[in-house]
Amino acid sequence: MEQVVDTALGVIAGEGYEALTMRRLAGALDTGPASLYAHVVNKADLDELLIGRLCGELGLPEPAPSAWREQVRGVCVQLRDQYLRYPGISRAALALAPTDLEILRVSEGMLAILLAGGVAPRAAAWGIDALLLYVAAYCLEASIRHQRSAQDDVAWGLDRDELLRRFTALPAETFPHTIRHAAELTAGEGHDRFDFTLTLMIGGLAPH
Repeated sequence: MEQVVDTALGVIAGEGYEALTMRRLAGALDTGPASLYAHVVNKADLDELLIGRLCGELGLPEPAPSAWREQVRGVCVQLRDQYLRYPGISRAALALAPTDLEILRVSEGMLAILLAGGVAPRAAAWGIDALLLYVAAYCLEASIRHQRSAQDDVAWGLDRDELLRRFTALPAETFPHTIRHAAELTAGEGHDRFDFTLTLMIGGLAPH
């Protein structure tokens, strides 16, 4: 099983998650699809194993009531960095109903952190779901944009100056706010927007 997961991650690292099919994985393992199904039930089963492997790499802190916001942010940042190592893999985490123990270990650890910080149980549970969904979506968007950047006709989408120029060239009578705040709409470097959104979301999880 370890070899199956290792090989699948290798395919994703080199070609992206979209390239990973059961047939492609069987070929990379130099075996037939029938042999592969002896190890994994289907693609959904493989997806859970992949996300479980990445979750197994995350370090979870001992919950500290005075530092719960920083701790839960730290877990989200670790997960983000794991997803970004394998282009598109966060798609596998969407709509996942996990049974993998490593995935459950992470949600258990996040729940412990939020509860220690005084967040109400339901707010903590729903907050974890929202945070994990955002991290997955953020990384998936980054993967899609990176993939499209290889195409000349959409390369402008990654160019802040070009986007700023297009915003400021809009009809002023129809888009006055977009033109006036074009700089703010296109601002941000690296993970600035990710950090902003995490702060916003975690800030909404007030202790009861």
